[in-house]
Amino acid sequence: MKFLNLAIELVVGFFMLFIIVKIVGRKIITQVTPFTFITAIVIGEILGNALYDPRIGIVEIIFSMCLWGVLLLIVEFIGQKFIWFRGLVEGKPAALINNGRIDRHELKKNRMNLNQLQSLLRQSETFSIREVAFCYLEPNGSISILKKAKYQKTTLEDFQLPNKQVQVPVTLIRDGQVLWDEVGDIGFDESWLKKQLQSQGIVDYKDVLIAEWVHGDGIFVQTKTQSYDK
Repeated sequence: MKFLNLAIELVVGFFMLFIIVKIVGRKIITQVTPFTFITAIVIGEILGNALYDPRIGIVEIIFSMCLWGVLLLIVEFIGQKFIWFRGLVEGKPAALINNGRIDRHELKKNRMNLNQLQSLLRQSETFSIREVAFCYLEPNGSISILKKAKYQKTTLEDFQLPNKQVQVPVTLIRDGQVLWDEVGDIGFDESWLKKQLQSQGIVDYKDVLIAEWVHGDGIFVQTKTQSYDK
């Protein structure tokens, strides 16, 4: 009898989840907004706890999931009608890189650091900050990138050019801290690094927000004063 009840609850929960997803839409699957992310967690918890709590039956499962589904539909409806509410629930994209410059204020506001930003860029097949004109952190945690014109995708085939070896950018300075291991790995030393910075009018490492080096393309430096820091 116990297993029969569990089977019935599982079947009912399965179809309730299916119905909610079909009614609400695919946003709950991709978790487009913070609210849909919370919804996915709550619905899973409701069903999971209900299955293993002997005091909760099929009626309670149906009621809980229907109530949460109705709340979700109400929020979606209000969001469609009122832009201010949509912004409150769904959130807005944050410009982490604006016109080629890192916005430190937005990084701090979204509790991110340069390591995390670089990691997200690499996951989007962008291995150097110098390539990015604009980078937005979307409400679902993903990033959208618009590259500078000269870094936008073209193929060597388009220009009938020979293949060139791909070079990986190396971060030399991050948040004012010199990564000496990386400097040594590319065959340079402190004297070389100082000359590179001095050629751009930089005296102190601490003034540098990010410095990258690519073989054949030289060093890219952005100082803390060049970044947006409101």
